[in-house]
Amino acid sequence: MAYRPGEILRKGEICDQLGVSRSPVAEAVARLAAEGLVDVIPQSGTFVARFSMDEIREGAFIREAIELAAVSRVAETATDDQVVQLRRNLRVQEALVADGDYAGFYKFDGEMHELILAFTGYRKLGQVSETAWLHVNRARRLILPVPGRVAATLDEHRAIVDAIAAHDPVAAREATQLHLRQLLRFLEPLERERPDLFDPT
Repeated sequence: MAYRPGEILRKGEICDQLGVSRSPVAEAVARLAAEGLVDVIPQSGTFVARFSMDEIREGAFIREAIELAAVSRVAETATDDQVVQLRRNLRVQEALVADGDYAGFYKFDGEMHELILAFTGYRKLGQVSETAWLHVNRARRLILPVPGRVAATLDEHRAIVDAIAAHDPVAAREATQLHLRQLLRFLEPLERERPDLFDPT
């Protein structure tokens, strides 16, 4: 979110900032365009893509399907060492919340989800999930931290880890679903409040 939705990207300025030639910047822009993060308009320029609620909802749907399957499996198979890793991650989250370090908190939030996906034993799962979550994750940076939301997120994380530690796949699924669906509750009003950030089509 250093560049806002709809903002023009000037390749020359980026080259100067990074101290690189135009070739790697052009390659990076092409990759970003393929991922739907920038729009390249001939004779006009390259622009940061505006948000699409359709893409956000689709990404959230895919991510939920993946994570519910993953957390169910992990709740059944988690080792003592894996539970220790999750609880250690939670303790760091708690310290970061106490310090008001929200950027650090969201880093370890992401790491907790990555650990759960990795514990399934499926190597590509994290990459698929990250791709699905791309547009959602970008949009959520506009609204976070919402007052009180960080503490609630931490409570939701505790419930997920407690269910995994108890080897209760039903409770793990329910806790994960509740957690993941909170984000859309905050994102959907953003389309009405900030229409300038969204693709009107």
